[in-house]
Amino acid sequence: MRSYIKLIISLLVCLGSGFIGSIFTTPRISTWYTTLQKPAFNPPNWLFGPVWTMLFILMGIALFIIWNKDNVPGARAAIFIFAVQLIFNILWSIVFFGLKSPIGGIFMIIILWILIVITIFFFYRQSLVAGVLLVPYLLWVSFASVLNIAIYLLNRSA
Repeated sequence: MRSYIKLIISLLVCLGSGFIGSIFTTPRISTWYTTLQKPAFNPPNWLFGPVWTMLFILMGIALFIIWNKDNVPGARAAIFIFAVQLIFNILWSIVFFGLKSPIGGIFMIIILWILIVITIFFFYRQSLVAGVLLVPYLLWVSFASVLNIAIYLLNRSA
C-alpha cells in the first residue's frame, strides 16, 4: 500500500508542477503568444498539453522508481536534483509566458536542459529504467530550446 501512495504522490508532484506552469502559460496562449512570429516547425498549440502531460507522467514514474530506493546511496541526491530541475521547469513558464520574455526563457531553458541531463545521469546510476524514462523529456526540452531561440530571433525587434 505504501508503494501506491508513493506512486500517486510522485505523479501528483510532477503533474502539479505542470499545472503551476499552466497558470502562467494558458492565459498567454490566445493573447500574447498568438502575436509572436513563430518558425515553420512550431507545433500546433493543441499538441503541447498532451505532450507535457505524457512527459510529466513519465517523470512521475521515474521519480517513483528512485523514491523506492531512498535508502540506496545517491538516491536522495537524485531526488534533490530532480526537484531542482522541476522548479526550473516551472520557472521557464513563468519567465517565457508570465513575464513575456523569450530571451529570459532562453536562459531558463538552458539551465533546465543542463539540470535534466544531470538528473538523467543521477537517475541512471540508480535505475536504468528511471534514467530512460526521462529521455523523452530531454528530447522535448531540446526541441523546445530550439523553438524558444527561434521565437526570440524572429521577434527580437518587436
